[in-house]
Amino acid sequence: MIKYIGSKRRLVPVLGELFGLSGAETALDLFTGTTRVAQEFKRRGAFVTAVDTARYSEVFAKCHIETDAADVDKDDLREALQYLSSLPGRHGYFTETFCVRSRYFQPFNGMRVDAIRDAIEAEFKGSPLYPVLLTSLIYAADRVDSTTGVQMAYVKQWAPRSFNALELRIPELYTGRGQAVRADACKVVHTLEEVDLAYLDPPYNQHRYFTNYHIWETLVAWDAPEHYGIACKRIDSRDPTTKSVFNATREMPGALRQVIADVRAEVLVLSYNNESWVTLEDLVAACSVRGHVGVLAFDSKRYVGAQIGIYNPSGEKVGQVSHLRNVEYVLVAGPKDIVVSMTAPYQGCATPSRQASLF
Repeated sequence: MIKYIGSKRRLVPVLGELFGLSGAETALDLFTGTTRVAQEFKRRGAFVTAVDTARYSEVFAKCHIETDAADVDKDDLREALQYLSSLPGRHGYFTETFCVRSRYFQPFNGMRVDAIRDAIEAEFKGSPLYPVLLTSLIYAADRVDSTTGVQMAYVKQWAPRSFNALELRIPELYTGRGQAVRADACKVVHTLEEVDLAYLDPPYNQHRYFTNYHIWETLVAWDAPEHYGIACKRIDSRDPTTKSVFNATREMPGALRQVIADVRAEVLVLSYNNESWVTLEDLVAACSVRGHVGVLAFDSKRYVGAQIGIYNPSGEKVGQVSHLRNVEYVLVAGPKDIVVSMTAPYQGCATPSRQASLF
């Protein structure tokens, strides 16, 4: 998995357990991001619909969620990865933009990305292996980048991992099918097929995923866009269509309430944290339109970038850490008997990480 703001890596076991306790067979992950949660639902046997606006997220969803591992010829996949790994590097757009004009990757790895990405586009476009190979390349590049985890800046000195050679690996594949939908959640939520359980993890502050992960957008689009600034962000980062209502202080609360009301699911699971623009009380009120509401609270480390301070585009530390931990909330809403059975294992637990309350 790539390094990602708002990653639910620590919550995945809980979310998977909640899914299992719900008895659901179909699931929706409406702001899927890296598809980490969608993968857990699929691993537990669900037919999952994974929705996001990001190009890279759609590729991840086509790899991990749409692709049925039983349909993949593992020998063909290994052969394709070996072939791509053997290609000599070339100095193309990726190397020039992200290794020379900026310092996200060391040039020897950037040249390999250029060569591999060209070959994937020329020789595998339209193949069932296309999203799998592209996912493998993104993961490989993420393992050798020189950032704190977001692509608004790169560190001043090369990160130790950036000296490693880019290595293509087989991504995690699961038996069963699902579907990937690249769309604005607000625009499609009421049109999606009804599911047993819907999971919502919307953005909750000003940090834009389109700009924070602009390199992955470019690596997927492979469109050599005009760029600007030290961070070499895509020129369409300035386009209003690439901005989310969930990054706007005034608009986000209303948009979230509407999505909560519109999603077509028996049970709703919503994750948020105490650094958001919406209070827990407001979240409970918004979810109460769907029935009974249970609230779980989990102590959590903040995202790594927040733990090590604030950096400017040149990689120089210009800020201080305000706090190291936050509280992750998981709200469960729906029929009372289902909500109570899902949250019951968390009632009266001694450890802070498994506290729960009901509303």
